[in-house]
Amino acid sequence: MTVSSGDVAELVLGKIRQSGALRFDAFLELALYGVGGFYASGGRAGRRGDFLTSPEVGPLFGSVMARALDAEWDRLGRPEPFTVVEAGAGRGALARSVVAARPDCLASLPYVCVERSAVLRRQANEVGGIAVSGALPPGPITGVILANELLDNLAFRLLERRSGGWAEVFVGVGEGHGLDEVLLVAPPETAAFADHLAPDAGPGARVPLQREATTWVADALARLQRGRLVVVDYADTTPSFARRPWTEWVRTYRGHGRGSQPWDSLGSQDVTCEVAVDQLALVRAPDHDRSQAEWLGEHGVHRLADEARATWHERAQVGDLAALAARSRVGEAEALCDPAGLGAFRVLEWVVHPSSPCSGSRKVGFRAGSDYQKDGSRSERRAR
Repeated sequence: MTVSSGDVAELVLGKIRQSGALRFDAFLELALYGVGGFYASGGRAGRRGDFLTSPEVGPLFGSVMARALDAEWDRLGRPEPFTVVEAGAGRGALARSVVAARPDCLASLPYVCVERSAVLRRQANEVGGIAVSGALPPGPITGVILANELLDNLAFRLLERRSGGWAEVFVGVGEGHGLDEVLLVAPPETAAFADHLAPDAGPGARVPLQREATTWVADALARLQRGRLVVVDYADTTPSFARRPWTEWVRTYRGHGRGSQPWDSLGSQDVTCEVAVDQLALVRAPDHDRSQAEWLGEHGVHRLADEARATWHERAQVGDLAALAARSRVGEAEALCDPAGLGAFRVLEWVVHPSSPCSGSRKVGFRAGSDYQKDGSRSERRAR
């Protein structure tokens, strides 16, 4: 029950003093994106930061992504413009690698990095050949919308199954005057929806309700007229979450290690949640769902690694920059395809054409309003 210091901690405590315990998604929104929040203050991806994403491993991920973009450009008949929108682009590591790989579609390629954090947008602006924005561009878009490790950082609600029904996790002030979780009775509609998602959940089981992620997918699909939505993240299903300890799929990161409870160290640790594929499918089931290792293999990562391995063997005795770069590329391929690490991430793809559900229209069929309580107000009843 640690009391954090800094602007974001004061902001959270102020909200709690004003209106009572914060629903978990409202708390996360402040902790990650509020004044002084983890991403509002710049986040820290990369080898010197708090976590390492696939683009931060090295340029190979971007080189394979460039090949995938060329494949989609060809599939669509090489349209001009062919727009690529990278949502949650951070400081632009993926964009930098894609542009450096010089895909065939580059001349037709408006590449837009979308990043909510002003600090990270300033860093992304240092990448040449791209545009940087704080919001998704309006549709209709012909091209690709990418989201690499974005959805796991969107705020979510957290529910726990109790003997008398479902409770919802809020964040309030604990007995030691620090932040701690508070369990309150879930609204009837929310409880019914949790029962629908995880009907076999036993007492003590927890599940996320990922309305923000699901709404984001609906919005992205609505902006696409032709092309593909590609989501890369660690993912599972809601029934599986209910069977696993919640601290396995809600993770905090600080200094390349696991952090503490989500309500500790506000502003200095990341909070993530595995993505519930079954909840995203409420909008529309993905057309493809495969591991990152499988997806990279389909788009030529093994060929690139074999070429690099051959270069390394040829030039190892020389030890020049080409040899070192080749050796690094081989290591990158191993890390990106590691089934116990990044290779186990899921790559979800939605293929969009003008007649697709959700294509080119902001009016989507997702029942967000009826399935989720949209406000952040707290219940007056504590769960037992």
